Order: sequence, then structure tokens, then C-alpha cells
Amino acid sequence: MIKRFFMSVFEFYRDGFRAMTWGRTLWVIILIKLFVMFVILRIFFFTPYLDGKSEAEKRDYVGSELTGRGIR
Repeated sequence: MIKRFFMSVFEFYRDGFRAMTWGRTLWVIILIKLFVMFVILRIFFFTPYLDGKSEAEKRDYVGSELTGRGIR
């Protein structure tokens, strides 16, 4: 019963995307946007400050950042 439901949902979307004239182009745009959001932005804006630090160093760094930002 449940397997048949998921198969019918899958077939619905599969047939719908096949019938779309702009479907592949839109999916390419979506994949490019996801790549930019999760790869490019991660490299430039979300640097890993805590890599290579011990647990105590991580704890001290996070504590100093939280208290330092709370004072501003």
C-alpha cells in the first residue's frame, strides 16, 4: 500500500518533469544556485575557526566570542 503510494508520487513527478519544456533548464539553474550557496559562500564567508583546536581551546574561543559580542 505505502510502496504503491510512493511509486505513484514518483511517477507523477517523473512524467511531469518530462513534459516540461523548460524543465531541464530550470533544474540546471537550481543546481548552479545550490552550488554557489553551499560551496562558494562556505569558502569565502564561513571559515572554520575551530579546526585543529583542542576541546579546551574551542571552549575558550566560543566563550570569549559570546561574552565579547554581548558587551558591544
